[in-house]
Formats: sequence, structure tokens, C-alpha cells
Amino acid sequence: MHSALQSTSPTVTVSLNQQQRALLTRSVAVGEAPSIDLLVRRAVAETSSGEFSTLTVPSVSGRPFEWRSRLSATERSTRLLLDEFVLRPGTGKAIEVAAGEVLRIEQIAGAQCVDFNCFNLHDYREFFHTGRTRTLHGINPGAGDFLWSSPPRERAMMYLLTDTAHCNDVVFPRCSANLYETVYGYAAHTNCADIQAEAQREYGLTPDDVHDSFNFFMSTEVVDGLPRIGRQASVAGDYVELLAVMDVLAVPNVCGADVMKTSNFAIKPLKIQRFQASSADLDAVPELLAYDTQRTPAQFRQPNIRLDRELARDESYVPAFTNDPIVYDELQVILDEETHRRLDTLWRRDLYLTAGDALRDVVFAWWATAHSA
Repeated sequence: MHSALQSTSPTVTVSLNQQQRALLTRSVAVGEAPSIDLLVRRAVAETSSGEFSTLTVPSVSGRPFEWRSRLSATERSTRLLLDEFVLRPGTGKAIEVAAGEVLRIEQIAGAQCVDFNCFNLHDYREFFHTGRTRTLHGINPGAGDFLWSSPPRERAMMYLLTDTAHCNDVVFPRCSANLYETVYGYAAHTNCADIQAEAQREYGLTPDDVHDSFNFFMSTEVVDGLPRIGRQASVAGDYVELLAVMDVLAVPNVCGADVMKTSNFAIKPLKIQRFQASSADLDAVPELLAYDTQRTPAQFRQPNIRLDRELARDESYVPAFTNDPIVYDELQVILDEETHRRLDTLWRRDLYLTAGDALRDVVFAWWATAHSA
């Protein structure tokens, strides 16, 4: 059984590594508290009360991302229709969408799921990433959210300008041929993985280049920790509009699921339009920042894409991990009697044996909460 903190003890010893120490030091430097001791007291007090004051991000290195200056076409007061076609059931299409253009995907009959992917048109290894997008916008993104590329680039690729149904998903993976064989017994069945692969083959991409999709018009929820697909209520005329903030190869496909609830047990066509955006469309995109950590191949230690499939060890390899080695040192934090009392109440004794470990948890949990408040 763990005893309560002794009010006579003036300090608590907290073990911090160099990265944790740097965060607290930067918070002090931008005026979140006069010292680390007082920053810690603030963290404990606000956590105890449940009332958090918003923190700034120390030493933000972001700079404006001037994507509009890169547009190849002159800005217009109204949209200009560039292309229009119908996407047949069970098919997809790779479409070049330049920065400043809008791709509109519209329901013809209603309730049709659309699996969507995109690639940087000038570097196909930068592609839409469900994980980054899900982290920033939740499992059901909608109008006002971005489609983000995978690490290490992590850049905005397209902006979800309009979404009339708000019925989207970034949890479920694309359906596949193997799914329909193993679960339903089909030797061959329309499926998003194969549709996507066939559509992007027009640009020389292989099935290995298919990745998890943004599922437009797909109703999902999480129940008891597991994702679940439901019937959807989009109707004819519902649409989503995606504004490209970089040149992309966009690949929408008509989801092939007709034995699941995904598209209400049917496969239906879609209307696709591509526009040059109006100035009002461009103005609707929130400010974007660029960061040095959005790394491109020029910054890679290994910038060359492998051509051979078999893996072999590089005999000249020398590890170069960020901030390696991670080193912890002891920080003596002076607490007043009231902070001692509050810490004793907040101490997660199911997780931590020492007051220092408990205090570290409180401080960094507070920082994460206050930063997002």
C-alpha cells in the first residue's frame, strides 16, 4: 500500500529525458510560467480543478505555405468546367487534378460508396494517408477538412470544400478479392482494391501502390471498440467537392460491395466533374503552414526507390536515429503544500510507484490537454 505524500517534503524528484525537459523549458521561455517549478504547480492546479487555460506551441517553426502562388492557371471569378463523365458501376478512373482545380463526385442514384485515393502527380510515393487524416479530423471527416499525405511528407493534398451528405469514413480498409472469396465464397467479385489497381495502371502504378482509401458516402461507427458499417442515406444529387492544393492524380472508384450494407446492397454509377476553381473556392481554403519536418526525397538519407524486390542488408549502414541516445536525468521540483495535496489526489497509484512518475504523468497530460483547449 502506498502512503500519501509527506507535506514536509519540499521537493519531488522527476525523471525526464532531454526532449521532455526541452518542452518544459520552452513553455517557460514563452511565458507559460516564470519557472519550471511554477509551471508544474500550474499543471497540477489546473488538472485538479479541471479548468485548463490554453497553451501556445513553443517555438513553432511553421511558415505560410503559399500554394496559390503555384497555380498554373489565372484565377477566375467563376468556375470553369474542364471535364465531365459518368463512372460506371464497378469501375474507377485516374484523373489529373492540378492545384487550384475542383473535383466533384456526385450521386446519380444515391447511396453509392466511393473509394478515393490520390497521389502527388510529381512524386507518386507521396499519397493520401488515412492515419494522418483520421488523427486530425476523426473517423468521419467532412467539409472543412483536408486530405493529408503520409509521413514523412505529411502535407495537405486536397481540401474537402463541399460535402452535402457528410457520410464519410477513414477507418475501414478497401474491400478486396480475398475478402469476397474467404467470407462470401466468390471466385471473382468486384472489389475496391482491384478496381483501384486497374484504374491507376493507366499511369504505370501497380497493385502494390494501392493504399487505404478515403471512403466517401460510407456510414460507419465504432461500437464496443470495433468499426461497423451501416446503411447510408445519401440521395441523388448529393456530392463532395475536393479542391487540390497540389497537383494530384486523383483516383475515385465505385465501391464494388453489393452483398454488404456499404451502398445499400447495390452498385450504381457516379457523376464526375472537374472544374477550374473560382477565387471564392480558393479563398475558402484555410491558411496552411509549411514545416521543415515535412520532408521530401531530397532530405532522405536514402532517396532512391528500390527496383529489386528482394531485401539485402547494406553493409555500410550506420544508425542515425533522432535524438539517440534518449537519456533521463533527475529534476528536483519544489512544490508548495497545496500542490502536494493535489498531487496526492491525482496520483495514479495503479500505474506509478513514485511521486515523481505520478507528477510527470500529470504535467505532460496537462500540457497535451491545455495545448488543445
